[in-house]
Formats: sequence, structure tokens, C-alpha cells
Amino acid sequence: MILFRLVKSRERSRDLTGKGAFLYGGRWNHPGTFMLYTSETSSLAILEILVHLDESEFPPNMYLMKIEIPDSNAIFSLPQNELPRDWRKPENLSLKTMGDHFIKNNQYLAIKVPSAINPEEFNILLNPGFPNYYDRVKIVNAEPFILDQRLK
Repeated sequence: MILFRLVKSRERSRDLTGKGAFLYGGRWNHPGTFMLYTSETSSLAILEILVHLDESEFPPNMYLMKIEIPDSNAIFSLPQNELPRDWRKPENLSLKTMGDHFIKNNQYLAIKVPSAINPEEFNILLNPGFPNYYDRVKIVNAEPFILDQRLK
């Protein structure tokens, strides 16, 4: 399975650790939990970054990563009916708790969750603590990404 991730620098385009999520938290984790956020499509990966930035913050040297993970039963698809009613609300504590629990249980390499930006598409949250993670998760490539100026 090929996944996508847009990052803000060349250095981050080599990083699969989930350190950013560990330091700052995210929709699906509290600070202190390692998690790598990826998307099933490149366009969703782009939107997931753009939604968090205003025009003055657009980094000049973004990279679009292609990441390969095995197609396996190590990917858990979160059933839509298990999401709280207000799951698209920013800083939803129940989602952060669910994500932290997923990482701590360490049963899956990844969890498939709907995007809050477009619930018809999915993000894949990777668990860097999963056994043999770095043998299973590989960077296929990371290419410079130039943002279309109309998106600013």
C-alpha cells in the first residue's frame, strides 16, 4: 500500500518516527505519543497540511513523501459507528484518547480513519512502536513539492 505525507523540510522527508506528533500532538494523539500521520492520496496529504497554515506560514521547501507499507491485517479500519458524533471538531479529546490507546495497545501497524477535511477519504495513522516497524515501513521517495500559488 502506498501512502502520502507532505512535510515542511528536506530533513523531515527522511523521518518516519512520528516525532512531530510526539512533541505537539494531533487530532488523534496527545503530546507524548509517537504517531506518523499519512494519507491514502497525495491530494489529501496536501489538504491536511494546508488546513493548518495561513499564507504567511507556507514553507518554501516542502516535500511530498511516498511511503510503502505492507497490505496486511496489521491495518485496523476504525468503524464509522465507533466515532463520537462530534469527531470532526478540532481538539476532540475522545479522538486523542482513542489514538493514544491504539498506540499503547500496539496490536496494529496502522489505523485507517476518515479525514475531518473530507470524510469520504482516509488518513492512515502509523504506529512507530509496532514490532519491525522500520522493516515494514519504507520511504519510496520524497520529491520537492511546489504549492500552486492559487491555493494560498
